[in-house]
Amino acid sequence: MTENAGRDVDGDDSAASHVVTAFLRHRGEILLLCRSDAVGTYTGQWGGVSGFAEGQPDEQVYVEISEETGLEPDTVSLVRSGRAVEFEDPTLEREWVVHPYLFDCETREIELSEEHDTAKWVSPTTILESVGDDRETVPKLWTAYERVAPTVRSIAADDEHGAAYLSVRALEVVRDRAGLLVAERSEFGADPDGEWDELAELAGRLLKARPSMAVLRNRVNRAMADADGEDGGAPDVHDAALSGIDRALAADTDAAATAAERIDGTIATLSRSGTVLEALEQATPSRVFVAESRPAREGVAVAEELAETTDSTVTVHTDAAVAHVLAREDIERVVVGADTILPDGAVVNKTGTRTLAIAAAREGIPVTVVAATDKVSTREDVNLESGDRTAVYDGDAAVDVLNPTFDVTPADCVTEVSTERGALEPGAIEDVAEELRGLEAWRDGGEPTEREATDRNPSRE
Repeated sequence: MTENAGRDVDGDDSAASHVVTAFLRHRGEILLLCRSDAVGTYTGQWGGVSGFAEGQPDEQVYVEISEETGLEPDTVSLVRSGRAVEFEDPTLEREWVVHPYLFDCETREIELSEEHDTAKWVSPTTILESVGDDRETVPKLWTAYERVAPTVRSIAADDEHGAAYLSVRALEVVRDRAGLLVAERSEFGADPDGEWDELAELAGRLLKARPSMAVLRNRVNRAMADADGEDGGAPDVHDAALSGIDRALAADTDAAATAAERIDGTIATLSRSGTVLEALEQATPSRVFVAESRPAREGVAVAEELAETTDSTVTVHTDAAVAHVLAREDIERVVVGADTILPDGAVVNKTGTRTLAIAAAREGIPVTVVAATDKVSTREDVNLESGDRTAVYDGDAAVDVLNPTFDVTPADCVTEVSTERGALEPGAIEDVAEELRGLEAWRDGGEPTEREATDRNPSRE
């Protein structure tokens, strides 16, 4: 990072200094770095990966990540960029334009440059502990984070990630808002009832954002149920959301480990499931057949990743060929993920799972579904989402288009569900569903409408 910050991102003279700030996220926490004496501003304060935007911010941010952490572009993935934060620092007599970014990071192993003395992975709400004390974090760090943090809207619009991933993002939304309310107590005072109403309204909107994802519903319900104690205010919700994130990540990892113990030989799978991918990487079967999973073709990306991270022989094939592959190849097990598991043991997952499971049943091949128990739905009905029609047909003919993104696999086509509690038979799922129904009790008192929540907390909108 150089000090030619008196020029804007296009190289023209400008009074404002343009900088990039990247928040690297791993397992629900972000990386904060303490600035060393080698930098010219804000020495000793904590910030994200940052540097002057000497060219285009979208390109420079990757340069800063590499220089300050040693992480190369293929080990981080951009989640989103946010609207720039503009402010003036009267002490430095300098105007700043901060371009914020959020990246998911595959590892916490980093190599610090001389620009930072130390680093730590923390909940983003740690930033709020220093609000009002400019000696702790660089100015406007929380504002920059908020511009890229997960929201109800981003969760509703996300069509790239699975249900488990989005459930953790939902818990982050609850955590971040609760953490902000805790920080605001120093200004507005404690109002446990008002805080609870606002957070309950937020949780309600999250539950409606992806109605087909039982895991999101169960994990948000668990956080709110755990917080619905004697106080029930923002501190309780914040702590419950933090615990919920840790629990969710551990459950997904343990479910993958359970499956890995049962995987051997030649495996067939489809689409993309983080838990299935983790299980296959742990088990390293001799061969993996992956259906391409149109129209988004997530299976192709999974096949590429398995080819890079395992010693397995990986074969990708068309969706239409799944029955043919199972009939002709020596497949020993079908392993798939689940978006939702219904109380009767039926499985809601990416379209094509039903075809694969029925073909496996015809050939006598066991079908293992890898999913944490939080993916068990408390409801008998199912809301199946559909994708963009143009992904299937974008012509001008007068034809109807079907692009279902999920289908339902009957319970009698599922051999077992690999969970953090071990391998469960489909018949045992109803007991799990009944347990999860108990988490919904926090909503018995009713939820405030959005207008009611705003009226009670006008200063927080």
